[in-house]
Amino acid sequence: MKKEETIQNYLEAVYITSLDKGTVRAIDLANYLGFSRPTVSIALRQLESDGYIEINDNAIELTEQGKNIALTMYERHEYIARILMKLGVDKKTAYEDSCLIEHDLSAESFAAIKDATKDYV
Repeated sequence: MKKEETIQNYLEAVYITSLDKGTVRAIDLANYLGFSRPTVSIALRQLESDGYIEINDNAIELTEQGKNIALTMYERHEYIARILMKLGVDKKTAYEDSCLIEHDLSAESFAAIKDATKDYV
């Protein structure tokens, strides 16, 4: 997995977890991502150092920069999954495949897909 893709996955996970739980902690991300707590802690320190998140009293919050990336990935993930399900792909596979596609798709291509399918989804 590329570093950029890893960053995107973590930021999207923080966003999704915050929708479900409100306050996000490292253990929540470890459970969501299926990674060990030490692995998540290392990644979170790097994300904080890079300015994508802030950690206060063990609560993880996205910075504006982190939130922009998270929202972009979340929108792509959800939209692509919906298209795949409309095409008959089962939900589990649609979300798994969407996760793979969302990282490598350019903004231009995603915009074109959204425009072409706006009446479909």
